[in-house]
Amino acid sequence: MALLSVIRRWHYREHLSIREISRRTGLSRNTVRKYLRVGEVEPKFKVPERPSRL
Repeated sequence: MALLSVIRRWHYREHLSIREISRRTGLSRNTVRKYLRVGEVEPKFKVPERPSRL
């Protein structure tokens, strides 16, 4: 949740541009734009299902 809150704070309170946020975080501009649009969900990365070794 930390990254999402930082992005939202920079954009809405400090009025930083999406380009500047992408420079500071290392994320692409499209990713920053997507996080601002969603607004409430922390990004989750999918872990592929693996068969058991047993």
